Amino acid sequence: MQQPSGQVPALLDGPGVDVSDTRELLLGYLEWYREALMRKISGLSDGRLRTPVEPLGWSPLGLIQHLGWVERRWMRWGFAAEDVLAHPPGGDEAEWGIPADRPTAEVMAAYQDEVTATTSLVAAAGLADKARLGGRFRTHDQAPSLGRILFHLLQEYARHVGHLDVARELIDGKTGE
Repeated sequence: MQQPSGQVPALLDGPGVDVSDTRELLLGYLEWYREALMRKISGLSDGRLRTPVEPLGWSPLGLIQHLGWVERRWMRWGFAAEDVLAHPPGGDEAEWGIPADRPTAEVMAAYQDEVTATTSLVAAAGLADKARLGGRFRTHDQAPSLGRILFHLLQEYARHVGHLDVARELIDGKTGE
């Protein structure tokens, strides 16, 4: 990526080089990957967002929908033990597939709602706080800390944003940062 004249390219993605606080790093990188997700779909038509990419078998919008479910499962059902639907009826096909009658804006809003819920839950908790029991986790031995859950979310985003790089290159040849 070419930099405007006189600007030095960033040496690292995510939080600034002076950030060393674990919480700030985790949350900063999670936000960076969420923003990267949006950069990767920027400029795609609604049709391209919704059409499964061959040979991958999923659409960019399907991947975003999946990440919304991932946030929900790990944060609302997992960490907060909320009584929410953790998996869509229909399994993986329903989690990744976009029905023709479901508007793109609705999928994006549902994803953003889950990100907002995560942000709210994280703001009220410490990294060492354990997940509540009753949702995803049934015993204290199963319940991970918020830090562990956020690390899991971070690796989910890193992996899937990489997948989206491949999908975008197959769609129109555009490559990522």
